[in-house]
Amino acid sequence: MSQKYTDANSQILTGELYKELPTDSSQYVESLSHDSRELNDIEVKPLFAQQANSTVSVAEAIVQMLVNLGVSGAFGVAGGAMASLWNALSNSALQVLNFRHEAGAAFAAAEAYFANNHPTVVFTTAGPGITNALTGLFAARGEGAKVILLSACTSSPQRGRWAIQETSSYTLPNGGIFTSGVLFNYAITLESAAQLPQIFRKLALGLAQPGGFVAHISIPTGVQTSLVEGISWPELNVADYRVTAHKEKIAKSAELLSSEPFAIWVGFGARHAAAEIRQLAERTGAAVFCSPRGKGIFPENHPQFVGVTGLGGDASVITYMEEQTPARTLVLGTRLGEPTSFWSPTMIPAKGFVHVDIDPEVPGVAYPHANTFSIQADIKTYLQDLLQYFPATPHTGRLSLPRPQLDPIPDGADYPVRPEVLMAAIQKIVVEGSDAIVLAECGNSFTWSTHCLRFNEANRYRVSTGVGAMGHAATGVVGAAQARNGKAVAIVGDGAMLMNNEISTAVKYKIPAIWIVLNDARYNMCYQGMKVLGLKGADAEIPPANFAMIARGMGADGIAVLNESDLEAALKQAIAADGPFVVDVIIDADRPAPSGGRNKSLAAQGVKSTTNGNGKSAATKHISFPLV
Repeated sequence: MSQKYTDANSQILTGELYKELPTDSSQYVESLSHDSRELNDIEVKPLFAQQANSTVSVAEAIVQMLVNLGVSGAFGVAGGAMASLWNALSNSALQVLNFRHEAGAAFAAAEAYFANNHPTVVFTTAGPGITNALTGLFAARGEGAKVILLSACTSSPQRGRWAIQETSSYTLPNGGIFTSGVLFNYAITLESAAQLPQIFRKLALGLAQPGGFVAHISIPTGVQTSLVEGISWPELNVADYRVTAHKEKIAKSAELLSSEPFAIWVGFGARHAAAEIRQLAERTGAAVFCSPRGKGIFPENHPQFVGVTGLGGDASVITYMEEQTPARTLVLGTRLGEPTSFWSPTMIPAKGFVHVDIDPEVPGVAYPHANTFSIQADIKTYLQDLLQYFPATPHTGRLSLPRPQLDPIPDGADYPVRPEVLMAAIQKIVVEGSDAIVLAECGNSFTWSTHCLRFNEANRYRVSTGVGAMGHAATGVVGAAQARNGKAVAIVGDGAMLMNNEISTAVKYKIPAIWIVLNDARYNMCYQGMKVLGLKGADAEIPPANFAMIARGMGADGIAVLNESDLEAALKQAIAADGPFVVDVIIDADRPAPSGGRNKSLAAQGVKSTTNGNGKSAATKHISFPLV
């Protein structure tokens, strides 16, 4: 086996490593010329300090590989089919968290990765264990996380014989779940211990690639306990590699951007280049706006920050695009999809985009009719090269730019709590008064948080815009808090909390997660959206629930807030608590959320609104981007 692994290693050193990676990323990395690809040295070191005659099980060998790949933790739900693998995980150096539902475990694993930048593992049993985890893994792929799914499947002699929770081609589609494709960058069923070296190699290279990497290793129950003798494998010490642009393309982009005023559109993919983005903006005087996932990468209190685009965004961006239209916009690390742009034509600059992304298929897709100068590169590396073309002195004579403004909150009744008042309290106590990570759930929680909260540093605000699954933040907050060993706060709706939460898991492991629940007894984005569109008859109401009582019933602490005057004290109590805490806020369900842009986008896609008795549209005025 050692010889086979050494032979596989020789392919890496000859530059053939990318051709065998069955991932989307590998395809575009391979398309680059040799001089545009930077790969740090690959060093071979002993992987296991074991004697040549030592014997371990396949399950134990897999877990040892994960430790050496830098995996920080494993999140999952156990079952009989993966008992041996679960045992190996539980007796390893990994921190293993046993969740209540596989979807919650997958969401938590993704958010743990973003909190500490270490790859994570999701483990599931056969059958429903796998299918329950798929939504969370789909979100991890869309968000760009590095996650490895370890699942159990039915041993080959029992396939087709109706085993308990049978997992085989007889019961589940093989394509997509057990093969590489849209869901998994890399997927394989391990039928023999002889496959382990190649699997380890694939994982090491995949985790080193830019962007996300989601893999699936399915291990039959019988194979988990088979023995591997004489382990003496080398380690692929593969450092992260960067995709660099051709010098000619960097020079051309510098020419385009320096000739006339330009703006910078910052996305989540640029989160590791905050310092370079600020340098470029201040050297050039460029206006800066960001996607919802990009909040905080460029400080929102900076005088050159114009606002947030997309769902829950700021009308100030539209004001800028209409009154001070830039010649071009430099797009950094965002796909410009519907949640970020609503595909609004107002966002197209006079002479088009300069779009930088590690994925060559991204630029030009959201706005196919706009002029787009495409650059495939790592954002940080590109900006470091680009900055050489601009003087290292602050720009003078910049225009007065529109700034995002929140509507003043008038005096009102103390009950129920207005969402904008809650957001102001969260800004003061959580954002400015602590170092907690803040996660916002999809729905009105997303729009209120994105529109009202202000962040001046990267990696403190997390929302999911690709999949937008309910329960993502309600469970992901546990992974974020565990990974950073500190506070993480989820702003969630009551519908999401009823769908999936992991309060019990946080209690078990004493994880300091905080849930702030917008409790309005509705799926309120749906309720308000249907009302705005003039569509009637759909039922979006849910019975009221007491989440503070639910939390206490699970062993956590919780407090119900009915009055605005009690908000700050409750949030301070939650931040000061040692363990998990739920702040159950009864909010005014009729306050219109800043989601008008989403309603306009739906209407543009064919959702028809009804009219009132005067023949006029029933739609109301919205305060959100795009205000057109």
